Amino acid sequence: MHTPSDAIPESLLESRGVAPAVLCARPMYWSVRRELWENRSIYIAPLAAAGVGMLAFLIGLGFSHSTRGHAADQRVELAMPYAHAAWLLLATAFTVGSFYCLDALYGERRDRSILFWKSLPVSDLTTVLAKASIPLVVLPLLVFAIAVTTHLIMLPLNAAALLGSGAAANLRQLPLFQMELVLLYGLAALTLWHAPLYGWLLLVSAWARRAAFLWAVLPLAAICAFERIAFRTSHFCALLEDRLYGFAEDAFALHGQTGVPVDPHLIPLAALTPGRFLSAPGLWIGLAWAAIFFVAAARLRRRREPI
Repeated sequence: MHTPSDAIPESLLESRGVAPAVLCARPMYWSVRRELWENRSIYIAPLAAAGVGMLAFLIGLGFSHSTRGHAADQRVELAMPYAHAAWLLLATAFTVGSFYCLDALYGERRDRSILFWKSLPVSDLTTVLAKASIPLVVLPLLVFAIAVTTHLIMLPLNAAALLGSGAAANLRQLPLFQMELVLLYGLAALTLWHAPLYGWLLLVSAWARRAAFLWAVLPLAAICAFERIAFRTSHFCALLEDRLYGFAEDAFALHGQTGVPVDPHLIPLAALTPGRFLSAPGLWIGLAWAAIFFVAAARLRRRREPI
């Protein structure tokens, strides 16, 4: 006689289209595939964001383009729509990754599918690492591929618009290849910097019985408020802000050699500082906390029962 946790519902197998023998062959690979099968927003949301960015770009083509002035100003002006499209995709990836992590372990307990997945010979740590690979590996690569494709579609449309205004030759000043390299580097740096945030969200997802979003946000807000009221300081809030976007100070030389601020729409390759970023204590402290969160989430998943 089997308990519910030992049984493998055939209906669940058929509905998910997953064969246990196949899943057991390569646990990590098929665990990641499972996440992609079950969470279509991982690729639908970036594609939708790219569509919105493309629509805004097409509407912007209807307005006159001013390409007069200094050559550097022309390059920045030409790069702006490409940079804005990339930023929109970056923001979308962070949003999707955050909400995915919040629901990754909480959702399988809520719909009781955890009973099925635990019946397979896949360790809890493998499952958590597979889920962590979505915001840390899959989403960044997917966003980069979509961004490059979007830029390549925008390029001939931009050329056609500039051709109509007699300024098509100015498009040669657009260093598109350089922009893609900077985007790839920025994506890698941002993902590594955000790793402890994703780890915290996965930990909350494994622990919370309800209202996972509130449990992820309210304790942090309470600490900020307590510190502000009790000690008249805001060090914890500053730490959270730094963890959100503080990577830029270590990953880029934002003021250049002459002290002139670098325009974020067009960052030159000379402004990249991978050595300084990889040697930053904040990066490795964050990665250590991320590892702690991932291990703790795996232990919680082992002990937690369906909601």
